[in-house]
Amino acid sequence: MEHLFTPYRLKALELKNRIVMPPMCQYSVTNKDGIATDWHYLHYTSRAIGGTGLIIVEMTDVEPDGRISDYDLGLWSDDHIPALSRIVDAIHQHGSKAAIQIGHAGRKAEDAETPVAPSAIPFDENSKTPRALTTDEVKQMVEKFQMAVRRAIKAGFDAIELHGAHGYLIHQFHSPLTNQRTDEYGQDLTKFGKEVIQAAKREMPADMPLIMRISAQEYVAGGYGIKESIAFSKEYQAAGVDMFHVSSGGEGPFAAAGSPGTHAAYQVPLARQMKEALQVPVIAVGRLDEPALANAVVGNEDADLVAVGRGMLRNPYWALEAATVLQQETAIPTQYQTGFPRVSR
Repeated sequence: MEHLFTPYRLKALELKNRIVMPPMCQYSVTNKDGIATDWHYLHYTSRAIGGTGLIIVEMTDVEPDGRISDYDLGLWSDDHIPALSRIVDAIHQHGSKAAIQIGHAGRKAEDAETPVAPSAIPFDENSKTPRALTTDEVKQMVEKFQMAVRRAIKAGFDAIELHGAHGYLIHQFHSPLTNQRTDEYGQDLTKFGKEVIQAAKREMPADMPLIMRISAQEYVAGGYGIKESIAFSKEYQAAGVDMFHVSSGGEGPFAAAGSPGTHAAYQVPLARQMKEALQVPVIAVGRLDEPALANAVVGNEDADLVAVGRGMLRNPYWALEAATVLQQETAIPTQYQTGFPRVSR
């Protein structure tokens, strides 16, 4: 039976276990230039030392005004490649694989003087009103995503994740709440996302997997649910997505339509429905910090991989601890072996 510490392969991506560190913004760029710092290097390398199978570097943006804040990572320039390449090399050195999440905050770009979005609709009463992108600017934005993917591949990443969740730009295009355009990108709400996917695939080796993070449900009045997300994800799958990272929310105040569950594994049913409907590999995420629970998600075939976010912020060696708790074999750095009991069978 499959469990958390069984290997996994998707195309050329070979993982030693099913444990994923999801992308979590660190807001730690020091010079507002988008270049990764020593903090990022230590942050990601320590999770590789800690036994994580796949580490997804936080949302990295395709243009300066696409950042949530001026302290976020960027990939709009070749100047960003060396620092990211250093991180990838360290992750590989310690036996893990590296992906990177590429995105654009759209109307949620807090430090942009005037954010851009599909339509001129602010996130809430405290947010700036964005400027609607022209049709030509949307096409240019697709090119910016493509160039960021090109740079990520030069940096040595093993997989690419596109951020289509949490109310950021791709999500804004496929949500009827935020896309009220009348041009071709309003007539087909998935057109922008599909063009970004196709542009990414043009840059990627054929055997490199493309992951897409989606919000499978919007917790806001009039928002879409799992039925609609399955429909738009089929479009994205046909365009070239190999795996979906299934999250939820981000496009409006939770209270507007009932808040999501706060219990452990509240998003796992969404991942399972996506997996079954599309017959596609999925990553489950959301309050999966307990090793036995994470193990059950894999063992019950709810998802192929399990992302552990807050648990890894608390403990970079979460995977090593999980192996101990579950009594599963895993490679422990020689320097740390005396700190972990041997598995007895």
